[in-house]
Amino acid sequence: MEFFDVKKLGLFLGGVLFGTAGVKILTSDDAKKVYTSCTAAVLRAKDCVMNTAAAVQENAEDIYAEAVQINEERYAAAAAKMQDESDAEEAEEETAEEAAQETEE
Repeated sequence: MEFFDVKKLGLFLGGVLFGTAGVKILTSDDAKKVYTSCTAAVLRAKDCVMNTAAAVQENAEDIYAEAVQINEERYAAAAAKMQDESDAEEAEEETAEEAAQETEE
């Protein structure tokens, strides 16, 4: 039973010692320089990602605008085609009516 208590005490003291040394290392000037360099690298990466995201967004907006324009042109062409077909049918009907009137006379 004493062995387990000594083992637990040893682990506790080892943790305290390691924690104290870790705090000293983490608060050192060299560690601060590493933290600063890492933070600067992250900020540069963020700028790069934001620039790329902005470019992608602009391209998406351009693609959307062109797609809308293409659809408008197609709708206009379809409407013009339907109007032409309607006009052609009306002309055929008028021609048929005129022919019918001529045959009646």
